[in-house]
Amino acid sequence: MDENILHEITDVAPGLWLWQVQYVDWPTGDGWDGKVASTCVESGGEIVLIDPVAPTKEGSKLWSRLDTQPPTLIAILKPDHVRDVDFFVSRYGARAFGPEFYRPDDVPETELEAILPGDTLPGGLVALYDGRGRNETPIWLPEHRTIVFADALTAPEGELLVWWTPWHEERALPALRTLLELPFERVIVSHGKPVHDRKAYERALELAPWRG
Repeated sequence: MDENILHEITDVAPGLWLWQVQYVDWPTGDGWDGKVASTCVESGGEIVLIDPVAPTKEGSKLWSRLDTQPPTLIAILKPDHVRDVDFFVSRYGARAFGPEFYRPDDVPETELEAILPGDTLPGGLVALYDGRGRNETPIWLPEHRTIVFADALTAPEGELLVWWTPWHEERALPALRTLLELPFERVIVSHGKPVHDRKAYERALELAPWRG
């Protein structure tokens, strides 16, 4: 039986950490290694999981860490990232937020409260607009000066890039440049190298987008 295997746990900053899972449903090759990052943040009295992916084995060290400080809220940033939200809600009884719409073949059993750009979630997390037309809402973590993206930016070969859409020049770049008004120090992305500094983000806006 195929398994989602826990790859590593990384402490990014006090109260902010992530884990990467070797995800069996994600293709490998062309720069992809199949690892998917999930983020946990303590903010405003909440413990929030962002786009969490569950490793298959119950004995994973991830569970002991989460069970010690159970999440109180789950935030799903993109329709196809609902993958394990039902599992985490069932395990921890956390309140869940997510996209307003889903793919017809990928609707969670959990009724998620909608996240729209500009919304402030419990814990002070703020949903952003990425301009890509993919119903994705990056999340701004003011206490940690960090923005967490689903797929708007990606780094399959280690270099941070904007993920191409047909609206790249017209909508995406203007929206992503607007985010430079926020005093963020780092960004976290789902695929490839997960953590990048502000300079890497600024550089990504000048580079050709990722078309993989």
